Amino acid sequence: MTEDAPDTPAWPGSQWYDQEAGPLVRPYAVTGGRTTAGPAGTHFDLIALVTLDRSAPGADEDTSLGPEHRTLIDLCRAETQSVAELAAGTGLPVGVVRVLLGDLLERGWVTVNRPVPPAHLPDERILREVIEGLRAL
Repeated sequence: MTEDAPDTPAWPGSQWYDQEAGPLVRPYAVTGGRTTAGPAGTHFDLIALVTLDRSAPGADEDTSLGPEHRTLIDLCRAETQSVAELAAGTGLPVGVVRVLLGDLLERGWVTVNRPVPPAHLPDERILREVIEGLRAL
């Protein structure tokens, strides 16, 4: 009988993805295989701002929430954050964060303020005229 080296796994598939990070959990395992976020038509832009709805009861007591949901709630509890900031804060892919935010949005625990569409922003020419008018004062 030969002894395996200390770094060799005892059986195939038991190896660590990264010794410091621990075992690899695939994104579809976190979202339960779902790829769409929340109700039909819901889309979370990277710069959409997510706020914890403090008037919604039960977020802390809900046992159906996973640790990733709770991490998002904790991050939003501190301050309003963008979807990109939440992805960075959790270390999860943006697609996974969008699905998890969809869960929280359906339960009414977060609110999402979407960015203003470019078509509704003021024309650059108008802004330049305002700047020139202010300089003239």
